[in-house]
Formats: sequence, C-alpha cells, structure tokens
Amino acid sequence: MMETMKRKEAIERLPVIKLEIDYELLTLYDAMQADDHVQMIKSKERLEFLRQQMNEINNDK
Repeated sequence: MMETMKRKEAIERLPVIKLEIDYELLTLYDAMQADDHVQMIKSKERLEFLRQQMNEINNDK
C-alpha cells in the first residue's frame, strides 16, 4: 500500500518538475545572456537533478 502511495505522489509531482525545468531553462538562458558562468553551472546542475528525478518517475511507472 505504501508503494502505491509513493508511486501516486511521484506521478503527481511530474507537472511540478516540468515547471521547474522550464524555469531553470529560463534562468540558464538569462545567465548565458549575462555571461554569468557561476549561474550557468548552477542551472546545469539543477537541470541534471530534475532530469534524474523525472527519469526515476518515468521508469517506475
């Protein structure tokens, strides 16, 4: 039963992750325009983390 609840919560989180990815892509674009290398690295790391979360959820379906 707990596994089912975890799976449901993860699936409900997908739209939130997608919004976070969109926001982080915008942040990365702004950093690229400003030539802000520190923010570019942070955004890329955050995007990688979000990608991994999304893949875990999609693989558990």
